[in-house]
Amino acid sequence: MSLAPDHAPTMARKGLAERLEPWAPVLLVPVMVLLGYLAIPATSSWLTLTVSGLAMGMMIFIMASGMTLVFGLMDVINFGHGAFVSIGAFVGVSVLIWLGGMAGAPSLVLNLLAMGAAAIAAMVVTGGVGWAFEKVIVKPVYGAHLKQILVTMGGLIVIEQLIVVIWGPEEIFIRRPETLQGGLTFAGAAIEKYRLLAVGVGLVLFLAMRFVLRRTKIGLIVRAGVENGEMVEALGYRLRLVFVGVFIAGSALAGLGGVMWGLYQEIITAHMGQEVMILIFIVVIIGGLGSVEGCFIGALLVGLLQNYIAFLEPKVALISNIGLMVAILMWRPMGMIPVVKAK
Repeated sequence: MSLAPDHAPTMARKGLAERLEPWAPVLLVPVMVLLGYLAIPATSSWLTLTVSGLAMGMMIFIMASGMTLVFGLMDVINFGHGAFVSIGAFVGVSVLIWLGGMAGAPSLVLNLLAMGAAAIAAMVVTGGVGWAFEKVIVKPVYGAHLKQILVTMGGLIVIEQLIVVIWGPEEIFIRRPETLQGGLTFAGAAIEKYRLLAVGVGLVLFLAMRFVLRRTKIGLIVRAGVENGEMVEALGYRLRLVFVGVFIAGSALAGLGGVMWGLYQEIITAHMGQEVMILIFIVVIIGGLGSVEGCFIGALLVGLLQNYIAFLEPKVALISNIGLMVAILMWRPMGMIPVVKAK
């Protein structure tokens, strides 16, 4: 008697599981949304929390995406990344205050132009600060993780104090541009306009980064440098310049994220970057070193979980993201979509 019929279903199931395995991280986001829908009794509340979670996740992604590339490509543990978030917020808000007429006008076009100018200024300044930070603080400690932690943490403290010197120690309360205040009503849910903008900006940035990394020559060099830097240098490419460029880009993205995060919270402080670094590190770790896609998925999971748990059980929200990180690392110890091996 043939045993083929008994084995065939097992082989088919194994083959299906293997085919679905690469897509498992992507499926976590809709699963999280579905679990939130089942746990939250009111559909309107679920929709509001989902949009809020996606917006929060997008802003965390903007801040964390540069760090995950720096971490993966340069093997640098940069605790000073939060300083760029704070600088970006203060520079961007300063520009918005200077352009108060445009930001306060009841015109969406003028408001977006003001925000665009604030974002560009923040990215330029934080990119320049990032270049100096890499040259003066990070470059001397390549390959020495303990020294990296110490000197970058020191750099973070110094930059925070410089912010206090320039802008003062007080918290700055800010208002969003006129047409981005308030919210819209959809299916009985109140959805803030600014959060919809944050979702759109984050999605566009993710698609742009994915295109650059996968469809351009510089993206190919960066991805190759993440996987095998010695081989890239052997082919004649100056990986050192790639390092500097990625660090500057990562710093600029942190500045952009700082502007958006400040407007999201409607308050900025010199220590805001240091406070958000916990979420950034969690996203980088669970996403996988050097992976923009993993960072994107991880940021969405963190944002959604934070909002759902804060609504259902506020006290548990303080540790929910730590629990998410532990669960992900127990499933995939190197993160969801690792690009490089742990060093």
